[in-house]
Parts: sequence; C-alpha cells; structure tokens
Amino acid sequence: MDFELNEELKLIRDTAKDFVKRGLIPLERDLLDSDEGVLPKDTIEDLKKKAKEIGFWSLRIPEEFGGIGTSLLGLCLVEEELAKTIIPFNYGDVTPILFHCNEEQKKKYLYPVIEGTKEYSLGLLEPENPNPKLMKTKALKENEYYVINGEKLVFQPYDIGDFIITFCITNHEKPFHEGITCFLIDKDTNGLTFHKTKEGKGGKTLFDPFIINFNYCKVRDENILGEIGHAFQLGKKWLPSRRIVRAARCIGVGKRLLEICSEYANSWQIFGQFLSKHPRTSRFLADMAIDIHATKLMVYNAAYLADKGKDFRRESSMAKIFATEMVKRVADRTVQLHGGPAYVNGIFIERLCRNAIIAEFIEETLEIQRAIISMDIFRGISFL
Repeated sequence: MDFELNEELKLIRDTAKDFVKRGLIPLERDLLDSDEGVLPKDTIEDLKKKAKEIGFWSLRIPEEFGGIGTSLLGLCLVEEELAKTIIPFNYGDVTPILFHCNEEQKKKYLYPVIEGTKEYSLGLLEPENPNPKLMKTKALKENEYYVINGEKLVFQPYDIGDFIITFCITNHEKPFHEGITCFLIDKDTNGLTFHKTKEGKGGKTLFDPFIINFNYCKVRDENILGEIGHAFQLGKKWLPSRRIVRAARCIGVGKRLLEICSEYANSWQIFGQFLSKHPRTSRFLADMAIDIHATKLMVYNAAYLADKGKDFRRESSMAKIFATEMVKRVADRTVQLHGGPAYVNGIFIERLCRNAIIAEFIEETLEIQRAIISMDIFRGISFL
C-alpha cells in the first residue's frame, strides 16, 4: 500500500501552502483587530484576483459547470492548508444546491457566482428555530405568485449578497422532506428586508449574522429551484464528497493548534521549568498528534476511494464524525494548556478554537452519519 502523494498532488498542496503562508497568514492580525470581525472587501477582492492568477479559483466546482474539476484528494490537501489560517477564504466555492439550476437560472445565478461577480446567502435556518424541522417560513400559492412570509438567519461577513437561496414550507400536509421548496430570491425583491444582529465578538459565530424578513414577498414559479416539495434533495449527490473535504479542514485546524501548543510549551515557564518538561503537557501534545494523524489517514483513504470511483459513502461518514470530534478534543486541550476559556477576544487561538468548537452545532448531522454506518453493519457488509 503506497501512501506517497504523486507529483501533481504535491504541487497542488505546495501551491496552496505558499498561498496561505504569503497571502493569508500576514492578514491575520488585521482580522483580529477589525471591529467588525472581517477584512475590508477590497482585500478579499485582491485575494480572489491572486487565486485566479495561480489557477485555483473555482477549484471545487465540477468540470460540467465550468470548474477545474480537481480530484477529491487534491481538494482535501488544499482545504487542509486553508484551514490553518483564520482568514475566511475558499477559492470560490459554491453550494451544490445551485448545481440544480435550470438553464435560465444557470445564466442568472450559477455562472455569475462561479465567476465571482455575484454572491448569495443560504436561507435555511431561522432566528428562533435553529432546527430546520421547526421551520415556520411559508410560501403560499396565490394566482401566478408564491407569497413568502417569515424570517431567516444567514451568516455572511458583509451583506446578504445578490440573492438568497430560501427554504420555505409549501405544503403542511405532507411529511417534512416532501413539503419544503427552495426558492432563488433576489435581494431587491419587494417585501424583502434585512438587518444585522449584534451578537458581539464574544459569541460563537465569527461575525454578526443577518436576519432576513419576508413580508408578503412575491416570487414567480421561475424562482423555484428544483422540484416543488423536494428542497432537501438538492445537492444530495455531492454531499458525501463535501463531508470528506470538511473533515480535511479539521485536520488543518488541528495541525495549526498543535503547532501553537508546541511553541507555547517550549517558551512558557512555570516555577522555573518550561511547560514542555511537564508530563501532562507531553501527554496532551502526543494525544493531539495521534488524533490528527488518525483523522488524516481516514480522510485521505475516503478521498482515494472516491477518486477511484469506488463506494465511499460509509468512509465519508466515518471521516466526518471522527474529524469533527477530533478537532473539538484538540481545541479543548489547547484551551487547557493555555489555562483559559475558548472565547477570549483578540488572541489568535480564540479564533481557531471558534472554528473548531462551532462543530457543536451539528450533532444531529453526526447522528445521521452514525446511522449510515450502522446500516452497513446490520446488513453484514465487511469493514475490512
């Protein structure tokens, strides 16, 4: 079994590593000092330009939609490097929900998003209902329109973008997964307003989210994305591969936290002795390294199977669960080693720990992944 990366993958990894080192990490202090918790928009535009120059823009977009079509293992290597910095940059990623656009919608929404000339928000969660199953936003048919009423909570650094991918109840009588429809709603649609919340930098989100209000907001049939009542089928084809990529990001966060802990232990003294000489510190760092390495093997194996065209659904679920729980453990040990809480504003590890601990919000998703794995066990499918 050969664990060596080929030359193409090494080049992809090294290019991403150089971009992060030269283009992103030098901006971290500016981000931490920002009152809004974000970089200036012209700085982000400059990063987009640099990403296009090195051929990394639209790296995660399938070739059929005009993207580069990089292998899944290549994407994992890139995302692993990107996650080592607190700068939010993703080489022009697009939610696979938009891959279901019809031809007219592709011209108006998908292709401009891929090119970087349009931005969007995902309107799934609601301010008082973080669980999608408790959704209240409705879209009722009135003549040639759907009339939308409700609220959505969206997480964007600057504004809500040019349009909102909005999930609404269209049929209360059907089961949850058959009664929700997705709409593409332009920002300037009558009845749509929005405002920024004031959660503050001490909260768990990286910046203050927006609340979008739909008050008798009218849209036509042409704004429907996919089929009526099947919103939760959108993007399903691409979910297993995206689970692996997200798991790869956990590796990057873990590696950077381990590096920080190692430097801290070698430079900080207690009672005249460096922390690195304490058995407890050694145990912490060793456990972190073991966790990160095990996650790396699981993620790379799942990506390898996907690139070979083999069934990787179970492996992607395993990788997502293990990586999510691993990075939370690494963050916890980092906090314990530094002797402080996870949320202490203005320091670098605070931002990285946010990136890790935000995983607490997806426990229900992890249980779904466990169900996928257990079904294979009950069916007697071999794990060897």
